[in-house]
Amino acid sequence: VQLQASGGGLVQAGGSLRLSCVASGRAFSALGWFRQAPGKEREFVAAISWSSSSTNYAHSMWGRFTISGDNAKNTVYLQMSSLKPEDTAVYLCAARNALGVGIWTDDYEYWGQGTQVTVSS
Repeated sequence: VQLQASGGGLVQAGGSLRLSCVASGRAFSALGWFRQAPGKEREFVAAISWSSSSTNYAHSMWGRFTISGDNAKNTVYLQMSSLKPEDTAVYLCAARNALGVGIWTDDYEYWGQGTQVTVSS
């Protein structure tokens, strides 16, 4: 599986961005977004099941971030709004074979290269 993330950039606090992740190479069960800030652990952001469209979010993202998928384009999106400086990180998309929307990095077998999101105060 190849995962290509895009859509990152510089935005002011309170602004919005939409990230995209295009998946190719083989079928997969779910796609997730994680993020990693300098000096911090990689953390779960959101995930979506490709078959059921069920979703899961990290608590701090509820109400601000929305994950969605377009099966025809093999693309998953992460719409981010009300961005805060603490949302600054490299955002990575990941894919997994097993059923369910995992929230741990070990739940995912395939990883993309990430896209930088910087939120200025």
